[in-house]
Amino acid sequence: MSRQKMESALDQLKHHTTVVADTGDFNAIDEYKPLDATTNPSLILAAAQMPAYQKLVDDAVAYGKKLGGSEEEQIKNASDKLFVLFGAEILKRIPGRVSTEVDARVLEAEYGIHCNMTLLFSFAQAVACAEAGVTLISPFVGRILDWYVANGDKKTYEPSEDPGVKSVTKIYNYYKKFGYKTIVMGASFRNTGQIKALTGCDYLTISPKLLAELSKEHVKLTPTLSVKEAQACDLEKIHLDEKAFRWHHNEDQMAVEKLSDGIRRFAADAVKLERMLKERMFSTENGK
Repeated sequence: MSRQKMESALDQLKHHTTVVADTGDFNAIDEYKPLDATTNPSLILAAAQMPAYQKLVDDAVAYGKKLGGSEEEQIKNASDKLFVLFGAEILKRIPGRVSTEVDARVLEAEYGIHCNMTLLFSFAQAVACAEAGVTLISPFVGRILDWYVANGDKKTYEPSEDPGVKSVTKIYNYYKKFGYKTIVMGASFRNTGQIKALTGCDYLTISPKLLAELSKEHVKLTPTLSVKEAQACDLEKIHLDEKAFRWHHNEDQMAVEKLSDGIRRFAADAVKLERMLKERMFSTENGK
């Protein structure tokens, strides 16, 4: 096949992996034709500050005020509505599903809605999710790499040696070897090398910037992950009760630090979003 006729890396990736758009900026989705999309408080906060989406913010504010109640209740309802509005707009542009920030326990137990367990950094977390029958997990490739670069002497890694890539590879192999149905969705990528090194993973959620880069690359992609190879790997099955989980997770310094950091970041951006909505709802120019 000539170079001129070769498919882009993005199109080749789609033959082996479900490609998901990692963004709240739904206008950036159309060009790359992902199946699904993921959001989080940080992505929604960023999108809510863009001029193109102020109508959604205004609609969320109006909804919160219409429901009434205390100031706190109005802000909470407006925030929930904003996530729903962004999700609804994204669904107009993709054939699949949108992952957004809600209480996973309520959704799985009461409504049967599929849940994505995010901020996953340790193998212990992955095993616990599989044993709990979680629908999908999001191991954070880029944030794992960030920690090793910040805390070790080595500052650059080949994709196959990247700590985040190796983490997802181990989880994928474990799930496929032992027949778990939980979907592995690599997330939080820093470069296209990490993405290409995980070709064959169930799902990969990718930012518009890296989707654009992949669409312009024309290199041959071959799957690096497969069920056949996973089933031949030498991983042993383990069972984790709560005590064992806490021990194994806390043995992983990177995972402990990045999980707590990730929770703080998402919580901080959720608070920033609520403050922005509060300003819109209750500032003097809005009539209070």
